[in-house]
Amino acid sequence: MIDHVHDLRSVREATDRLLTAVAKLDNAALSEESHLPGWTRGHVLAHLARNADALVNVFEGRPMYTSGEAREADIGRDAGRPLEEQLADLRDSWNRFLATTEAPQDWSRTVELRNGITDSAARIPFRRLVEVELHHVDLNIGYELADLPAEFTTREIEFLADRWSGHGGVPATALAAEDGRTWRTGSAGEPAVTVHGTAAQLLAWLSGRADKGASLGTSGGPLPTLPPL
Repeated sequence: MIDHVHDLRSVREATDRLLTAVAKLDNAALSEESHLPGWTRGHVLAHLARNADALVNVFEGRPMYTSGEAREADIGRDAGRPLEEQLADLRDSWNRFLATTEAPQDWSRTVELRNGITDSAARIPFRRLVEVELHHVDLNIGYELADLPAEFTTREIEFLADRWSGHGGVPATALAAEDGRTWRTGSAGEPAVTVHGTAAQLLAWLSGRADKGASLGTSGGPLPTLPPL
């Protein structure tokens, strides 16, 4: 069951961690490469700020972004700002998101995201949590997938496994964590391939952040190729 109150509390904690970590950087660090190809740390921070505003748009019934081109242009425009401006924007956009979620509303309603994707309003806080937690890792400043809260890692594995469930381009696949937990994804039928690893390694693969699967083990076949998110 979706608990938006719990998720908003988790987003607050994750945002506090992010802001504390970013405040320790300097201007030069923002121009260095992140873990995302072609993006500096400044690009990641700009994206996080604009994503918060985009989710406010979702809550208020507007298009999430004017267009894909405008989204990319905004990130490129804001990526080169100095640390003080990046931090102020992150805080301000977070406060706008927070104010929107604190307003009375129907959390059971369906809202529209990008590319025609729809979801329950109650799941939007978790979607923001995903952005904050995974992009904190992407900043390449010492916060790793293994540092993510265990509850978040479990839920995001479930969310991404469900995303590829029934996808004809992904073979029926079992996911087996070292702690004994299992999930399945891919096309229907009995899993032909089992992917083994820690929960963090499985999340890395599902979210497109794995080192081409080198840290994972498989049985029954090679590591499946997942479509881009």
